[in-house]
Amino acid sequence: MHLAQVNVARMRASLDDPIMAGFTSQLERINAIADASPGFVWRLATPDGDATALRVFEDERVLVNMSVWESLEALHHYVYRSPHLGPLRDRREWFEPGDGPMLALWWVPKGQIPTIEEAKGKLEELRLHGPTPAAFTFRKAFPPPGSAAVHVPEVDAEFCAGPA
Repeated sequence: MHLAQVNVARMRASLDDPIMAGFTSQLERINAIADASPGFVWRLATPDGDATALRVFEDERVLVNMSVWESLEALHHYVYRSPHLGPLRDRREWFEPGDGPMLALWWVPKGQIPTIEEAKGKLEELRLHGPTPAAFTFRKAFPPPGSAAVHVPEVDAEFCAGPA
């Protein structure tokens, strides 16, 4: 099994607004770090190389990010132990606080690429039921089907509240 993730964030302004320059100026570098990270499998991207042009929610200012990783530990390392941590810490400069789950994790069979509709469903499932084996978070993770346990790396609660 591989780990799929979706995270969403509502921009404070449109991507071309100067408020978003700190985010957009780092995006290519941060995506390249993800692509080169151990355990990285796939990420959602248009031919431009990222997913910022995709609008999958009614709110045009909501960005979506999806990726697949070999393990929870691999994704955790990228999110919290790579240069991705800097923009993560600064996210409140560019993104508004959310009113529901901003991140959902779930297990997919190796080789399966999740759809946007599936990801939206996982966010809704998490909103309705909290963390379950079907949709969970770093703070309350579940093992892949058929596994007895999952190692859950320590996560600072401050980082769980916003987009990753």
